[in-house]
Amino acid sequence: MKKQAIFPWGMIFCLAIAPVYGQYYENVKPHAMVEKVTRLHFFYHDIPVGNNPTTVLIAHANITDNFFSPSPYGSLYAMNDPLTVGPDLTSTVIGNAQGMYLALSHDPAKFTAIFYADFGFTTGRFNGSSFSLFSRYPPTDFVPSPGTIREMAIVGGRGAFRMAKGFALLRATSSNATTGNASLEFNVTLYHY
Repeated sequence: MKKQAIFPWGMIFCLAIAPVYGQYYENVKPHAMVEKVTRLHFFYHDIPVGNNPTTVLIAHANITDNFFSPSPYGSLYAMNDPLTVGPDLTSTVIGNAQGMYLALSHDPAKFTAIFYADFGFTTGRFNGSSFSLFSRYPPTDFVPSPGTIREMAIVGGRGAFRMAKGFALLRATSSNATTGNASLEFNVTLYHY
């Protein structure tokens, strides 16, 4: 009888102790990863009006009627903007920037926003890779003066840009205060593995 009682108690003990030693993670020794630096140059085209807009208003405050209201403050936009090799919208498309931005300016003559966008590449060496930009676009005139450069933060990436960090320098190449259409030159520096 004593031997029969020991076996069930032994099983209960083994079952009770197993979760204590079970792990949901694995200890992995890190291997040396070499940080790479990649510099990209391309053009971004934001087109909020026309037959085929690439940016649409998806929500706005009660004080905001549309993109051209006296103040776009509090307006949330979704975007799927083309990225091209050259400054013209008709130049070769290499990817797109998909995401959203929230307009923050009370001044209708200025534009500032919080941007989140995934810049994905669909051709060439970086086909299938992307980097993520999450940053504040500093206050700028709707038609900025030529040569004005803005800086935004790169906070991640995937594919060839896995674990990316870095910055993007932006310069407006064309901007139309009447339509809201804008083209920006991007010079991006990525640090990744």
